[in-house]
Formats: sequence, C-alpha cells, structure tokens
Amino acid sequence: MLAQIVLFDGFDPIDALGPYEVLFAGGLLTDSDLIVELVTAEGPREVPSGTPPLSVRATAALSPERADLIVVPGAAGRMDAPDDSDLARRVDSIAHYLERVLGTELPVLMKEAVERPDVTVATVCAGSLILAASGLIKGRHATIHHTWNRDDLKLLEAHGVTAVDARVVDDGDLVTAAGIVSGVDLGIHLLERRYGPRVARAAEKLLGHDRQGLVWRAEGQLPATI
Repeated sequence: MLAQIVLFDGFDPIDALGPYEVLFAGGLLTDSDLIVELVTAEGPREVPSGTPPLSVRATAALSPERADLIVVPGAAGRMDAPDDSDLARRVDSIAHYLERVLGTELPVLMKEAVERPDVTVATVCAGSLILAASGLIKGRHATIHHTWNRDDLKLLEAHGVTAVDARVVDDGDLVTAAGIVSGVDLGIHLLERRYGPRVARAAEKLLGHDRQGLVWRAEGQLPATI
C-alpha cells in the first residue's frame, strides 16, 4: 500500500506530519506493507509551511495512478487581520494559502484521484475545503476544523458538501478529519480500515495516543429528537 501525504506552500505541519507519523508507524507494524511518501503537485522540493521558518522536503510527485491513499492537509497562518478587511490579501493568512493552492496543479491531480475507484482520499482540517472549492466532493459527507467557529461547516455546505459535526467522517473512499490534531485519529482509523484493529491498537500504543470520539458514517438508525 502506498500512502502519499500532500504538501503545498503554507501547509499546516501537524495536519501533514500527524498522519505521516501514524502511517509510518503502520509501515513498521506491517513489515513494510505500507509505504508513506511526502509529495507535492510539482515533484520533489523544499516546501515552506505556514509556520515559518519550518519547511519540509517532499521526496516525490503526487501520483494518483500509483497511490492507494492520498492525504491533503489544511493550511496554517494568520486567522484574522483587523488591519486588513480582505483576509486573502495577507500573504501569511490561511485564506491566502488556500486561495493560492487552488491555482496550482493540485486540484487537477486530486480530481484524477477522486475519480479513481481504487484510491482513498483523506483530508485534515481545511484540506476538505480545498477539495470542496475545486468542486470535487459535491454531495459527499465531510468535516472541517470547526471547534470554535461553526461557520467553517457552512463553507463546505456552500460548495454543495453535506457538512458533519464530527471529529472524523468516513464516507467510503473519502475520509475527512476536523481539527488539526485529529489528523492523528484519522491516521489510526485508516490503519484500522486497511489492516484491522490489532495493527491500529498497536499504533496507538506506539504513539501513546488513544483516539478521541467515534468515526461518523451515514448509516444506522437516525436519532430521535429530544
């Protein structure tokens, strides 16, 4: 199994490296059946994060034809700018980084990934908004970082996504995680989906982390109104 973690200028380090750490551990626990790469749409390069001066080197190009799993993180940076009414104009803002990535080849490559039935696409935080704004997950269930501001869920809904108030949402070949650190929970869930609970639990023990919350799926009995 090949997992590719996507990096782009302004990415959030924990969004990307949290799942990377979990999936790397999964490789150790499965005798290297799972291989994980850090990639970009452009190929190998040094990628500046949204928390300078930290940067991370991507070692390969995003390849939907090769990957079994692709994880898209969100961005890091300034969340408000009282001295500038247009947040997207701030070159250190999350809005700017997300707007910028939409102008790269990433949406084109992710369209190919979404259309491949053998590829699972996962996101952390505003990674789901990148897919939604690219028109790739209309009608799907997904989540986004919304701990302090549920308006972010409305951003997904504005693009035709059924937004879910949950930490991790499993919609088949689309799996999304909400807050930044929930990317670790996402990674463990993905291990469990592929290899079962024994490998997933071993990864939890290795990382010293117990998953939080249940994984939401669009199945089962609807709850009554109380």
